[in-house]
Formats: sequence, C-alpha cells, structure tokens
Amino acid sequence: MRILFYLGHPAHFHLFKNTISALKIKDHQVSVLIKKKDILEDLLKRGGFEYHNILPEGRKDSKTGIALGMLKRDWRLFRFCLGNRPDLMLGTSTEIGHVGTLLRIPSINVNEDDADAVPLYSKLSYPWCSYILSPQVCNNGRWEHKSLKYPGYHELAYLHPDHFTPEKAVVNKYFNADGRFFIIRFAQLTAHHDKGVRGINKDLAQRIISQLEPHGSVYITSERSLEPEFEKYRMNIDPLDIHHIMAFSSIYIGDSQTMAAEAGVLGVPFIRFNDFVGRIGYLRDLEEKYKLGYGIKPDNPEQMISVIQELLNMNDLQIIFQDRRHKMLTDKINVAEFITELIEGYPGSVDRFKELFSCVKGNR
Repeated sequence: MRILFYLGHPAHFHLFKNTISALKIKDHQVSVLIKKKDILEDLLKRGGFEYHNILPEGRKDSKTGIALGMLKRDWRLFRFCLGNRPDLMLGTSTEIGHVGTLLRIPSINVNEDDADAVPLYSKLSYPWCSYILSPQVCNNGRWEHKSLKYPGYHELAYLHPDHFTPEKAVVNKYFNADGRFFIIRFAQLTAHHDKGVRGINKDLAQRIISQLEPHGSVYITSERSLEPEFEKYRMNIDPLDIHHIMAFSSIYIGDSQTMAAEAGVLGVPFIRFNDFVGRIGYLRDLEEKYKLGYGIKPDNPEQMISVIQELLNMNDLQIIFQDRRHKMLTDKINVAEFITELIEGYPGSVDRFKELFSCVKGNR
C-alpha cells in the first residue's frame, strides 16, 4: 500500500512513529508530510524519519493567517497527492479530508478532542474525511456516524509498555534520577481553539514553585517565553528524552493537555490547570475513572495549591498511582498495533474493529 501520514504537531510524531516503522518493515510505501510546528521537524530528524514539509514558512496566529495557512496546505497537499497518489491518508489536520474528497482518496482523521471543544476544527475537518478515529470516551457530535472508536488514548500509541520502558540512565544524563523532582509545563495556548483559554499565570507559577521546592527539584518545560525569574528552572534536554524524565518525576503540573495525559498513562500524578477541564472526554476518563490526575479550572487556584499539598503528603504515592495505571492498562489497547492492523486491512478492517470494540465496550 501507499500510505500518507500528515503530522501537524509534535505529539503526532509520537502518535504515528511506531505505526510508520511497522508499515515500513512490511514494505509498504509510506510518505510523511508535515507543517511547521514547534519541535516537530527536530523530532523527525532525530528519529531518523524522512519527511516533506509543505509549509516551511509557518503561519501567523491571526484569523487571516490561519485561513491563508490552511489554503496553502490544501494546495500543496493536493499537488503532492497528484504526483504520488496514496491509497490512504491519515492525520490530524483538516487538509487530508479536503484533498481526499477532491481526489477520491480515503482519509482517516485521527483525533481525541471532543467536537465541542474544537468546534471550528470539527466543522472544517469531519464533513470531508472518510472516518474519524478516536477514543471511545470521545464525543464527535453530529459526526458520530462516521466514527471508529477504540478503547485507548493517543498516548498509548507510544507510551504503552509494549513500546516504552523508562530508562534511568537517560534521566541521569541531566540530573539524578533517584532524587525527587517535579515537572511544570507551560503551553503556548495560541491555537484557534485556545481563544479565551486561561492557564498558569506568573503569580500562580511562583506559588507552585515555592510549594514544591522544599520537597525536591523543580524543572520547567515551556512553549512560551519564560519570565527571567523562571529561567533557572528551565529544562534543557533532547526532546526525545522527555518521556523518560517524566516517568521518574513525582508530580506533573501544567496547562498542556497532551503532557497531562502522558503523565497519566505513565502513572505519574498530574494536575491540569486550564479552561478545557471538564470538556474533554479522554482526560476526564483519566481523571475521574482511573484517578490518575486532577483537572482544575483557573477560577480555583486555591484548589491547585490544596491538591499539590495533598499529593506531597500522600504516603506510597508512586505505588498508589502505578496500581491505578495498571487498572487503566488492563482496560485499554496497544493503539499503535491497532492502527497498523486497521491500515493493512482497510477498508474491511473498519467494520471488523467496530464490531469488536462494541462488544468490548458492552462487556464493561
């Protein structure tokens, strides 16, 4: 088969990397297209993946910039597909549905955000794609009829124990893995669906650090510019090492969705602080069903301080959260293996997995 993967965010490199490698081993022809976003290109280079960047100049975050960027990506993806004619396209961006409809190439939109949390993205993407691939706990709104839902999360495509084993030696390249340490993450919050979304501000960040420092080292990873007083906490690492470091941390705190979920599937207690709390199904699943993390809205910063103290005072914190992780893993699948099988058996595999997962869901 000729398969095209279109990646639009650093997290999507991790989401698809194991599936891409498995398909290449089986001699399928795989094309990887990307648009410029943060460290995505660096991850691909360091991972040894060949790729084609269809928007190397990037785009502006204004409404006009977003619209022009999408039109450019549509046109460049269209030209690429005319010359390469993939049998199937997968990705998380609107363009694969648009171009797939024009050229009659099936497209699978792989997403884990509920439709009402990303309304513009949903309206621009879902009407055009062939199928929407999402976790069972995800609500795809009016497009449920074209959804294939699986028992898992994106993060289990690369942090499932079949694929990932934390290595203490990796952490020791930067600092003592046996020492107690905490990770704080600041997201950019400039995407179109982030409009009006609040996260951790400077004052709250200082309170969090003051609360954590007596108990261990504090490290910050940030998409946005850091205030000068926080620079000494910045974590300068190889981006490919972040999951090893996270796995040995004691607590993760941030306003990023993806890194909160990554901490959760690794069994590291997380505290997520932003306006998306309560609106995204897969994170509610981790927080409410499996008790692997806490979602706190920005209107309640005192709750953040209280939860941090509760975690710091919890005896056997690591054992408790690893037990919760084990329960979660018994309910979920190896997502990379599933996506690989879905692609190789397409289109018949869609109905087969729908029937399989409906039975699994019904038995719980």
